[in-house]
Parts: sequence; structure tokens; C-alpha cells
Amino acid sequence: METITLKINGVEVSAPAGSTILEAARLAHIEIPTLCFLKDINEIGACRICVVEVKGAKSLVTSCVYPVSEGMEVWTNTPKVQESRKKTLQLILSDHDRKCLSCVRSGNCELQKLCREYKVDDELLYEGARNHYELDESAAHMVRDNNKCILCRRCTAVCEKVQGIGVIGANERGFATYIGSPFDMGLGETSCVSCGQCIAVCPTGAIYEKDYTKQVFEAIADPEKFVIVQTAPAVRAALGEAFGMPIGTDVEGKMAAALRRLGFDKVFDTNFSADLTIMEEAHEFIDRVQNGGVLPLITSCSPGWVKYCEHYFPDMTENLSSCKSPQQMFGAIAKSYYAEKLGIDKEKMVVVSVMPCTAKKFEIGRPDEDGAGVPDVDIAITTRELARMIERAGIRFLDLPDEEFDLPLGLGTGAAVIFGATGGVMEAALRTAVETLTGEELQALDFTDVRGIEGIKEASYEVAGMNVKVAVASGLGNARELLNKVKNGEAEYHFIEIMGCPGGCVNGGGQPQQPGSVRNFTDIRGKRAAVLYNIDKNNPIRKSHENPAIKELYAEYLGEPGSHRAHELLHTTYVKRKIHEI
Repeated sequence: METITLKINGVEVSAPAGSTILEAARLAHIEIPTLCFLKDINEIGACRICVVEVKGAKSLVTSCVYPVSEGMEVWTNTPKVQESRKKTLQLILSDHDRKCLSCVRSGNCELQKLCREYKVDDELLYEGARNHYELDESAAHMVRDNNKCILCRRCTAVCEKVQGIGVIGANERGFATYIGSPFDMGLGETSCVSCGQCIAVCPTGAIYEKDYTKQVFEAIADPEKFVIVQTAPAVRAALGEAFGMPIGTDVEGKMAAALRRLGFDKVFDTNFSADLTIMEEAHEFIDRVQNGGVLPLITSCSPGWVKYCEHYFPDMTENLSSCKSPQQMFGAIAKSYYAEKLGIDKEKMVVVSVMPCTAKKFEIGRPDEDGAGVPDVDIAITTRELARMIERAGIRFLDLPDEEFDLPLGLGTGAAVIFGATGGVMEAALRTAVETLTGEELQALDFTDVRGIEGIKEASYEVAGMNVKVAVASGLGNARELLNKVKNGEAEYHFIEIMGCPGGCVNGGGQPQQPGSVRNFTDIRGKRAAVLYNIDKNNPIRKSHENPAIKELYAEYLGEPGSHRAHELLHTTYVKRKIHEI
């Protein structure tokens, strides 16, 4: 590979040809600040925070898009550069709602951090006209506050380029420019799928999830309520980041301890219902293969993907597995089997879910998600909301001992925990489906062909004399590409896993936010996924159908996978939606 030699702040650096100054600076261990830049997604040089001096250049240049050249000399922190960045920050603040104390991003805001570093105080240097916008609270999962928007366009880039949806963009021009939906529709009126990827990349508090922590605290404090909590697989791989722990830290034990100290009556694990999902989904797959059902079967665990399918591929909703997501299956079993087992009135049971996903907030209000005659799940909160609850309750998370989940709904297998990574549902399903079809014990449980953060993965396996073709996609732009190939007859599969978020749930829209400086140069998805694969590897039970709590559930209550009772509680229906219709 051809390399370029240049000097940055007097230090000689070698960088691959085609690198930008920003990339080369990192090789010299120099961090150039950015606000709008997202590698491979939003490389527009718009915010002007990353400006640097280059010898011979007539003006400052934007390092995120300016290519290096042989012999180039760059300075990243001269008085001229620092003054330019400070002035840019002051101009941004001149049309910015500076209510930082009440902002959900206070302390984790990229704009706030830069203002602190460049000593930009609260005094408005540039007085003048100010824009004012009403909050958009029309969506089930999030709030848009354009008063805190800095027009970095990260949100619009990820919505259009990564997710292939594009329901938000820049409206008007000049000083009147704002980020909004077509024709000034509320986000809830559009074909937004609630994935929350825009929230994940926003550098300020302009986009945030609807917060339901108050309702959770109130439910816990109500002596008439029996409040239980379930936590998704991916939450344990990221929650620690909210408390300063390194990316890729497993905090399962501390999380269980924190939830218990918050006052939940029972602390359970969505891994239990992930195993249950595999039992039903594997049965459904085998039934479709053997009895001429609609193929390919496509997984239904990701509510963002399900809503995307309903909007953009409504003719393929018949391909969707009728299985509810693990979140919803858990609630249905909790309010039927478990409530009856404990003699608790299901009307007084409150099921709270902690999810890496903002689309779960939309999912709990979908029709046909009330298997026991009451809503399966009452409140869905994100990993971030849980972190805020822990902080508000004064729980010293880092000092907590590791504790176990309660039983029986806290018991999950290794197959269940990898649901949080792209390819994990497919691998878990294959472990059960292969053993069911062959009647033989699998010797090798790792289906590594479907692992990894690639957007689309394909594999085929010889199972009981049949060549089973599978595919995995994560990120809705990749899902579109894969499904178009299926529709056009360019590819043929028996089973497809799709996750709405790139990399799967570990990269969900409700996970702790990382600044652009980390997102651009760190494999966040890979590090979080590694936590789940490590838990799987060390779990004594690695197949869903060997979970003793699941066996007991079927023996005592459901009968067998696909039974009438199982369908009543654990399966759902879908809606063929139009674009821009909720």
C-alpha cells in the first residue's frame, strides 16, 4: 500500500495514500475535534470544527475531508485554529437552546464538551434573531427538539444512507434551515420505523428517546402492583459504558444487583424468552419446510425491521415468522403461566423491559400483543434510561457485587444471549433446528459463517439430506438489498435473519451513546458482541431446547411448540402499511 509522509505539529507521520488529515492525525496520536463527521456516513466538512492550518494554504482547511499529500505540513492547535473553532462554537450557541442543566445529554454532549474545552461561556457574543421550534412528540419512541439541533446532519445521513429510509432531511435554506420530515409532518406520521439510529449519532440533545423512568419508579412504589423486569441480552454488554467502564465489559451480575436494589419484585432475563422464541421459530421453520409453507422464513425479533417490512415490503409480511419477539413472549408468559403459578392477578402485574432498542417502545403498543388479555409488556425503557434510574437512585454501580437473576424466568442458555449480535438468532435457531431434523446431537455448536458485523452474510448447511440456505442482514439498507435480490429471483434462501440496527441489538438505538471520535475509529459493535459470544461459550447450556425452565414450561403449560395455547400467547399478526402511514 502506498504511503504518504507528512508532518503534523512537527511530528513526522506516515499515512496510507488517500487518507484525510483527520485520519493521519490519529496515527500521530492527535485528536482533532469534530461535530458533523461520521466516517463513511457523513463526510461533509460542514461544521468547521475540525479546521487546521496547512502550509501554503490560503485559509484553514477542514481536516475530515482534506486529503494528505507528500511533504504536507499541518498544525492542528495554533492560536488561529483555536480562535476559529471558538468562534464557530459561539455562532452555534447563538441559535441554540442552552438549557443544559435539564438536558438529557448534559455531561455526555459533544457540543458541551467542546465549549468547555475552548472556554466558551454562557454569554451570548453574537446577539440576533433566534429560531424557535415546537417539540415533535408524535412518534411513539422519541422526541425531536430542533431548538438544540446544530444542523450537523448526522441523523439525516444515518437515516438515508445506512437505514435507507430518509424520513428526515434539511428543510428550507440559510438561517431558516431546520431538520424535519417532508411537508412538515410529525415523525409519527411518516414511515419512520423507530430504530433510533438517529438518536445514537446525534451529538447533542436534539433527538432523544421518550423517557418512562418516572412511570417505572411510580409502579415500583405502588404496593398494589407486582413489578417484574426483564433485560435483553445486549444490555449487559453496554450498560457499563454509562458508568465509565470500557466498551466490551460484561456487567450482567452488577446489572441484576442494581435492578434488585431499584426495588423490582423479581429480576428476570429476556434470555429465557429468547430460548422460547427459538422453540417456536424452529418449529415454524421445520413446519414450513416440510409442509410447503411460505419461504424464506424471516425472523421477527426486531420490531424496527418488522415495521420496515410492513411499510416497504408489505408483500413479504407472509414471510415473517408469526413468533412474537422475546420481549413480548416474556410478557405473555409472565402474565399467564407465571401469574397463575404465583396466584397473582395479571391486572396487578407490571412487566417492565430494559431494551437496547427504541422500537420496543412502539412494539408494546402494537395490536395483537396481548396474549393473556392484557398488554404483554407495560413499559419499555432503554439501556440509557436504566442507567439514569440507577444514578438517580444513588446506587454505586461499580461497587455492586455480581448477583444472579431470579428463577424460573431468569434462566437462559448460550443460544439465547447471542440474540443480541447480528447472526445470533440464526445460529441459535440452527442449533435447535438441526438437532430436531436429524435427531442427532450436534458436535460443533458454533455456526461461525453467520457471525461478524458484515452487513450481509450467506451460508448453506447440509441438514438431514437437505441443503439449507440461510442469509443474515443487519441495518435496513442491507435488508433492502437482500430482499430485492430475493424478490428479483437473484437469490434463494430457506431462512433469513434481519436485524434493524447495523450489527444487531448491541448497536441498538437505545444503547449508551458514544461520541463521534469513538464511533469513527472503534469497533463498538464487535466489542459488545464479543461479550455475548463469550457468555455463550462459557454457559453450561448452549441450546435453547435444553433449557430446563423451557422444558418445564412446555410440560406444565404449553404442551408442545406450535400448540394452540402457544399460538394464542406467543404468536402475532402483521399489517400491510403504506409509506407515510402509521
